[in-house]
Amino acid sequence: MRIPRFPDPAATGTVTIRVTPAEAYRIISDPPVMIGLAEEVHRARWLGGAKAAAVGARFRGYNRNGPRRWVTTCRVTDADPGRRFAYEVAAPLKIPISRWQYDIEPTAEGCAVTETNWLRVPLWFIPFAMLITGVSDRIGTNDANISTTLHRLKAHLETAPAERPDPEILTP
Repeated sequence: MRIPRFPDPAATGTVTIRVTPAEAYRIISDPPVMIGLAEEVHRARWLGGAKAAAVGARFRGYNRNGPRRWVTTCRVTDADPGRRFAYEVAAPLKIPISRWQYDIEPTAEGCAVTETNWLRVPLWFIPFAMLITGVSDRIGTNDANISTTLHRLKAHLETAPAERPDPEILTP
């Protein structure tokens, strides 16, 4: 079976966040935390005893779109703290779906985070993917979801420490 590789990104977006690259990476590289900021994925869990991002670590993503639900298995391909986190997504039976990559660059204000998606899905599987997910325009949907995720990430990370509860104040 020949699997097409789309060399150009299907969707991408960038946001500048007023935190260090290390702070951004800490959230981005933790799929169970990132699900709170994402649009389609609503749950994620590490597989095979993995507890943190490392090349080769796997996690399962539980996705939804309205009443539709589907599961994917993801394998971390890049885990470079403060610089890049990326993973490949596969459907059941190891059918390749996509690659997601987060690049983090330091800026004068903090860092710029770029989220990029490449489609890896075999052409024969696209009608099944549309039926499973209910999404007929995957590129447009991923582009919109990237924008939503990045803006949520920015809002989450830029919450002023004064607005976060200080654990020492809460303990008697």
